[in-house]
Amino acid sequence: MTAPLSNKKWTLKSRPETTASEEHFNFETEPVRDLADGEFLVKNHYLSFEPAQRGWLNDVHSYVPPVAIGEVMRSMAVGEVIASKHSDYNVGERVQGGFGWQEYAISDGTGLFPVAKIPDGIPMSYPLHIYGLTGLTAYFGLLDIGAPKAGDTVVISGAAGATGSTVGQIAKLMGCHVVGIAGGQAKCRWLVDELGYDAVIDYKSESVDERMSQLCKNSINVFFDNVGGEILDSALVNLSNHARVVLCGGISSGYQTKALPPGPKNYMQLVIRRAHMEGFIVLDHVERYPEAITQLKQWVDDGKILVKEHVLEGIEQCPAALAGLFSGHNFGKQLVKI
Repeated sequence: MTAPLSNKKWTLKSRPETTASEEHFNFETEPVRDLADGEFLVKNHYLSFEPAQRGWLNDVHSYVPPVAIGEVMRSMAVGEVIASKHSDYNVGERVQGGFGWQEYAISDGTGLFPVAKIPDGIPMSYPLHIYGLTGLTAYFGLLDIGAPKAGDTVVISGAAGATGSTVGQIAKLMGCHVVGIAGGQAKCRWLVDELGYDAVIDYKSESVDERMSQLCKNSINVFFDNVGGEILDSALVNLSNHARVVLCGGISSGYQTKALPPGPKNYMQLVIRRAHMEGFIVLDHVERYPEAITQLKQWVDDGKILVKEHVLEGIEQCPAALAGLFSGHNFGKQLVKI
């Protein structure tokens, strides 16, 4: 007789007011229950981490419901079907979905990523970034809202992250002059030497105001913002006429509900420059995911887009992986490998 599987998981214990840490979660172990008809069992291999996950811990209205107290912490994951009573999912298939911070997940097929099955021939982790939400966010945010044209100056905050680094590479493919803002010499060198950025600003060692004025005074056609706060303000005073500001994230806020940074002081520049500032959610473009994934895969296969992963080992690392996003610890896409 085979012993039942044990599932290790992290559930939400309490809602953090500022930084989320291990104290806000419970680490639990439970037996994996038997499958009902129409269900399948996934063994997770990688878990994905994005700053937005911190926002999901707040009990506020958002584009998705907040994670409930006692609920498995929400996240995208990729894994392998190891048992199935579902006619559409077979043992051995690789799948992706919102399986959360746990080793095993039972699904009836609802709540999966719109492109649920992972094709053969691509690394298991890639659907969590370049072929997943971060790659799709970069694709739709830059091309649909930023609408870059050859010769445009495109500036990206959080440029060494999974989304920002993809934005910059797509902008280069569009023939743009690309300036990245990142923290630390290693990240800045990577952006220039390997990804082909035209210039970088190291916010940890340089004045963003001064460097942005030197590099792109009154010439930013597209600002793709993952940070907000003072960096957004610096960009606003350097916009060109009819610029587009793409609001993707605001990691400077910590995605908290208290101690928030002030709103932009320089918002009147949007009037003066007749500029356009727009936020977006990648979930608004679900019907076009296949189109974007096909194009992103072509660019990756052709060596035109490079990816970088920051991988922590073991499910015990989940709270640290989330917290590390807000201290700039990750270099590339943050993952946990189980």
